[in-house]
Amino acid sequence: MGAITPTVRSISDLARIAGVSISTVSRALTGKGTLNQQTRDRIRALAAEHGFRLNVAAQNLRLGRTGAIAVLLPLGHERAQHLSDPFLSTMIGHLADALSDKGYDLLLSRVLPEEDHWLEEFVVSGRVDGIIVIGQSDQNDVLNRAATHYRSMVVWGAYDPDNMYTTVGSDNFAGGMMAARHLLQRGCKTMAWFGHGDAPEFQARKTGFLAGLPDELRKNVEIIPIPITPEGSHAAAQAYFTLGHRPDGVFAASDVAAMSVCAAATQNGISIPDDMAVVGFDDILLARYASPPLTTVRQDIESGARMLVDLLTRRMAGGDTQSVQFAPRLIVRESA
Repeated sequence: MGAITPTVRSISDLARIAGVSISTVSRALTGKGTLNQQTRDRIRALAAEHGFRLNVAAQNLRLGRTGAIAVLLPLGHERAQHLSDPFLSTMIGHLADALSDKGYDLLLSRVLPEEDHWLEEFVVSGRVDGIIVIGQSDQNDVLNRAATHYRSMVVWGAYDPDNMYTTVGSDNFAGGMMAARHLLQRGCKTMAWFGHGDAPEFQARKTGFLAGLPDELRKNVEIIPIPITPEGSHAAAQAYFTLGHRPDGVFAASDVAAMSVCAAATQNGISIPDDMAVVGFDDILLARYASPPLTTVRQDIESGARMLVDLLTRRMAGGDTQSVQFAPRLIVRESA
């Protein structure tokens, strides 16, 4: 008689046969988390041999978890912004990678706040194990209220010691000062700032930029409110230059805004950087391929995404966390 093949009815049966832990079997069969490829292949081969399939939903139910993390993008300040925005798509991609490495799925939601209880409703829905909010928008009060009773949440955005929630983000004020110093070194005398008026991150960049200028230049800086979207920022810049405005130095709140400014300026006969130097913020991939390649203040989006996930999982495990500010870095290319 042939050998009797052991019956595999559960993940613990398969773990026993494979001689590994239950968590190792789970990582092998879900494809999530870090695991040696040889071990992953061996466990999957054993599962196939015994006709075993992991019921992820049942496993999560037993563990009292959903296996998903929500990534929420509240757009109270700019309802026209889309997930295809280069900064957002870059951030979401890095978050998806970092969450997958931790064994979580990503549930993405673009939120257009109509009422101030939208976050509370998401929290009590039980759809996810934790929440990452990308950008505070104009929802600071909503975030603080949720943070008083819900700890499994972290936020990408500007640091404020009065916030009750944990934030991860760049030192936007320092980045603004870097832009100011660089434009001053370029010899710029008439400055303009292009940016959305309500986003806290943009406000910090503007404040840092103004603080980095001497008094005689600061008082004459033109503040140009523009939308976040490429179409809206280009239209606003086009209207500004059509009226005959000709600053010799521009700091834009984002790379998208900076590229829109460069395009509109060129269409109005302004040479970049000979007539006007332009500095952006973010250092998205497109910045290096812009025409001309964009000088910008770089924030480390990949490290920021991984820090968000790391801090969130610590909070979900009951640990305490502190907000984190990354130091930005000036990347000099051809626009300034």
